[in-house]
Amino acid sequence: MFARRGRRLGRRGVTVVVRTARPADAAAIDQVALSAFAQYRDQYADWKVFSRGVGAMSKLGAGGELIVAEGGGRVVGAVAYVGPDQPKLDIFEPHWPAIRMLVVDPAARGDGIGRRLTKACIDRARADGAPLVALHTSPIQSVALAMYLRMGFRELRPIAPIFGVPYSIYLLSLDGGRESQSKRADE
Repeated sequence: MFARRGRRLGRRGVTVVVRTARPADAAAIDQVALSAFAQYRDQYADWKVFSRGVGAMSKLGAGGELIVAEGGGRVVGAVAYVGPDQPKLDIFEPHWPAIRMLVVDPAARGDGIGRRLTKACIDRARADGAPLVALHTSPIQSVALAMYLRMGFRELRPIAPIFGVPYSIYLLSLDGGRESQSKRADE
């Protein structure tokens, strides 16, 4: 159902396809993740340890679905979608689907790849019948945060810093806000 998602020409004249990742994409996904996070290396308290996790992004496919953006015959972006009731970080409610580690190759930024990958996760959450989708991000990731806010995500609450960097949980209501409003009322 989600194997291939629309083709679109980027600003650079390269056709970009959003698709489900294949096992052969693992090394490219890990490299894009490292390249995407490299700009933050001085902001994380222990970049060496943190970057080991980032550089193993492809392992998120074991507990969810990896989705890639391919342009010019190479992976230029990736994200993990973790469905409802699949094991996920304990910062998320078990029944929430979650978007994890959205990354775009710095050389491919500005073509809407991050938005298309996020939309692919939203589409999966809707297909799963979920009333919302969650993610966590940081103010240091200002471009991604601004994109999420434009797409309708709203901050739910801060979480513990990750390697000294502040993060918060963000939710996008897929049911007109009933789920996120009821969760806030319960807190």
